[in-house]
Amino acid sequence: MSTRPGTTRCAVYLRISLDANGDGLAIDRQREDCLRIAAERGWTVITPLFIDKVSASSASKVRPGYDALVAAYERGEFEALVCWDLDRLTRQPRQLEDWIDAATDRGLILVTANGEADLSTDAGRLFARIKASVARAEVERKGARQRRAALQRSERGRPPLGVRLTGYEVGGAVIPSEAAVVREMFEMFAAGESLRGLAAQLTEAGVSTRSGGPWNPSTVRTTLTNPRYAGRAVYQGKETGQRGGWEAIVDDDLFDVVQARLADPRRRTQIGTDRKHLGSGMFLCQCGRRVVSWSGDRYRCPSGCLTRARGPIDDFVLKVIRERLGRPDLAQLLVSPKDDAEAERLSKEAAGLRRRIAQTDDDYDADLIDARRHKVKVEKLRADLDHVNARRARLTAATGPAAAVLTAPDPVAAFDTLTSLMIRRAVIDLFAEFTLHPAPRGRRTFDPETVRVEWRQP
Repeated sequence: MSTRPGTTRCAVYLRISLDANGDGLAIDRQREDCLRIAAERGWTVITPLFIDKVSASSASKVRPGYDALVAAYERGEFEALVCWDLDRLTRQPRQLEDWIDAATDRGLILVTANGEADLSTDAGRLFARIKASVARAEVERKGARQRRAALQRSERGRPPLGVRLTGYEVGGAVIPSEAAVVREMFEMFAAGESLRGLAAQLTEAGVSTRSGGPWNPSTVRTTLTNPRYAGRAVYQGKETGQRGGWEAIVDDDLFDVVQARLADPRRRTQIGTDRKHLGSGMFLCQCGRRVVSWSGDRYRCPSGCLTRARGPIDDFVLKVIRERLGRPDLAQLLVSPKDDAEAERLSKEAAGLRRRIAQTDDDYDADLIDARRHKVKVEKLRADLDHVNARRARLTAATGPAAAVLTAPDPVAAFDTLTSLMIRRAVIDLFAEFTLHPAPRGRRTFDPETVRVEWRQP
């Protein structure tokens, strides 16, 4: 397709502007002006046109239209290029030099709607380079202003500008319906659900992400690791050690428990991963390794110590847990009188470590310490924080949906109606550790003595 037959093939590049004045930069106006120029010169316009909706100021941003334009030129698909302004094409001096080389070495004709570009002359190339340098300098000044404004907002406890978080309006006000979903995500993960399991449940329930797309493990993790949900101020991805001036959706204890579980290497190989069977990766072999599912209906030790039928073992474990859930002193079995005081102490210790990390970052930014010392100090503080949070996680293991089971009027019924295998496994792991021994040779019926139960102490 073309606007008018001709011997010179012409590409048209359009980019939507975010400029406030918008003088002639709306996409329709750009298209009209560029196609008019091509028609006046009798050029054949190749289609589709090359269009972008992102800024040309950063070389790191992906511009599909621009990348396709470059690829088309390298394939020899056009000899002329029309854009509304050089700023529409690029604000990167390095990219401009590529087009200058194309004009001087390969005869590319580059025309702008405002008539400023003429890369065939020394004066035109000088003008283009000066304009690109000025545009680049303005981008850098704008970036510095934006970073300073973002830091100031963070210091004042105000939410950052830009894309809103799920659960909040842009100004920081809570959206109750979305906040309830976010809170449940934190509670379910703390209770033992997996990232993949959470994503599947959200999708099944018809809950979409803020952008309208489906949830996946990556988007779930991004939500669970955002300190702003705990009301903590953040600057350039780091906690500042200050409280934000917006309402927290989850409390510090729950947020830190989730971070500890995300950082726990056991989660990838034990009870936290997606499993299809009750004890896979959770029950122990007598040798100390965790058994895996094998051949459809069996548990097997990775070292080859034993292979056991899965069904009778699962039935026994569920029977034991149901008996424990049915005891009238269930609450006393889980909570030590010292837990509340210890949890409060650990919470204060974690807050102090977060403040020290933020202060160390500030010292580095102010050139008070060098990069090596900053790295060593922050790594030590983060390791201490992970250790404290892991201890807090053990104290508050019965949270969210697991707590709903343990505090239900009928805990046994609540346990039996759980639809999430991950949460059921978390409840089991909260109470006891189960170790499998080989079945007696020649015995066909299940022997409960071959499964050792070790009850966890509060």
